[in-house]
Amino acid sequence: MSTQSKHFLNTPESLVVDSLHGLCAVNPQVALDVDNKILFIKNHDQQKVSLMCGGGSGHEPAHSGYVGEGMLTAAVCGSIFASPNASQVRRGIDLIDSEKGTVIIVKNYTGDILNFGLAKEQYAANHPAKAEKLRFVIVGDDVAVGRSQGSIVGRRGLAGTVLVYKIAGAFAQQGADLNAVDAISQWAAENVVTIGSSLGHTHVPGTAPLQSNLADSELEIGMGIHNESGNKRESPLPSLSALVSKLLDYLTSSSDPDRNFLTFKGGDSVVLMVNNLGGVSVLELGGVVAETQKQLEARGFNIARVLSGTFMTSLNMPGFSLTLLLLPREGESNAFSASQILSLLDAKPRVPGWPWAHDSPPLPFKAQQVEGAKDEDSQVEITQIKAVDSTKFTSGIKRATEALIANEAEITRMDSIAGDGDCGLTLKAGAQAVLSLIKEGRINGDNIISSLIAVSQVAEEAMGGTSGALYSIFFSGLAQGFQFQSIQSGSTATLEQWKTALGLALDKLFRYTRARPPSRTLVDPLAAFINAINLNSPNTFADAVTAAANAAEETKKLDAKAGRSAYVEGDALREQQVADPGAWGVKTILESLGL
Repeated sequence: MSTQSKHFLNTPESLVVDSLHGLCAVNPQVALDVDNKILFIKNHDQQKVSLMCGGGSGHEPAHSGYVGEGMLTAAVCGSIFASPNASQVRRGIDLIDSEKGTVIIVKNYTGDILNFGLAKEQYAANHPAKAEKLRFVIVGDDVAVGRSQGSIVGRRGLAGTVLVYKIAGAFAQQGADLNAVDAISQWAAENVVTIGSSLGHTHVPGTAPLQSNLADSELEIGMGIHNESGNKRESPLPSLSALVSKLLDYLTSSSDPDRNFLTFKGGDSVVLMVNNLGGVSVLELGGVVAETQKQLEARGFNIARVLSGTFMTSLNMPGFSLTLLLLPREGESNAFSASQILSLLDAKPRVPGWPWAHDSPPLPFKAQQVEGAKDEDSQVEITQIKAVDSTKFTSGIKRATEALIANEAEITRMDSIAGDGDCGLTLKAGAQAVLSLIKEGRINGDNIISSLIAVSQVAEEAMGGTSGALYSIFFSGLAQGFQFQSIQSGSTATLEQWKTALGLALDKLFRYTRARPPSRTLVDPLAAFINAINLNSPNTFADAVTAAANAAEETKKLDAKAGRSAYVEGDALREQQVADPGAWGVKTILESLGL
């Protein structure tokens, strides 16, 4: 699987500073030490404990996106995936020096610990009166790295580190003293676990284009946030349900003593954080949240809060991580209570990186779902009109749906050039739904109007989008066209009645779309068919189908005036002789009906 190797930047060397300048524009309470790449609160409160973090860039919004009132006082940034040096960190300590002291929080990476630790010791040596006012907290929450593998260096710091920032920052904002802020930081670091999964590695700006060593059918579990390989690969790609189950096993299982860093019990209260590593769509991330909630509840956990969003990335890595914060148990001797931890998480910081989060537990997974609304239309009496040949009517519709399904790939190919690539799939979804209704007997030639209404509903619900709306309006209009003619219930529809209904349906469609032939849309063949078979025309059904097919072919030569093709450069479409995919779908339907 190739990865994205193109970036929006001036130069790779200026990218970090340029990004920090952008944060200053977003958050006017902060200032930037350009030479040392330090983002800090300009007028930090001397009567409150300062919090510093930092490390390599490329993990945004960590760390700089959390600088501001209620969270961090400063972030010291290195180059992408590289720790800042000790002199940068010393400058940062000096910039946020507070009468109440400073807590430094770093992820468990050798470079970060060495450079931040060296800076702390050097600063303490140069300012002995302030030595006791500097505290150092290391976060290593990665359960992919077991005790034997971690050996001396220990576990890596991942997205759970952000929860430490949040809890400690809110506590400092409340006025807690240095010992208390240090203690709650250490508590949070000791009670958080994280595991990540990704479909590929990520490209570092300024380096040679990267080809991932993961095949298209592979994903990796336990991948680090600096392109470090994980500890396990899965192929073929598992379902989300299977993947989440494996990740939760890593986080909560006590059967593997090498990774049993936290002992979870039935009924434990946890905070769930689902983190986008940079390249996962919001749509997919929502699915991850839902699946994880469902499985945690099934395992007997009480989910006190759900946090979802982009907390700590690896540039644009196509992956996500799951973090669990184990809340204090009731009755256990502990300096902090679950309610206190939750109140600190719920506090709203004035920082750009912390996403919106609700200050209450989620509804149980099953309780989120509501019953579907009753179909009021089912109570309406519909005039029954028969086809001349009921079997031929039904088989014709069946052939048309099968043709759409068979031609999905070609229509999708056309739409990948001329639109957004979903037309074939949309028509296939509608066709499959119609086939299901035919098998159920809900679409048949014994009741044309109810069959047309059923097709209209399928277009609305199974297809969706622009095509779905257009088809739904047309078939609804066609049903109304028969009803408008006040045809006696139980009679057989004549050719003249079909022609009248088709004309009325086209008029209905024209009320809601500006497309008129020639427009390079599905309207072109549809209008050609209906106009060719109007009441005053001697044309046969076959003649009208030919007219529609010709109109669809002509779309290869047209500039688009409506639809998504209007945004595609016209010469490119003509040069490639690409027909409009929507028009081709109408052609496919009409040629397959055989009525």
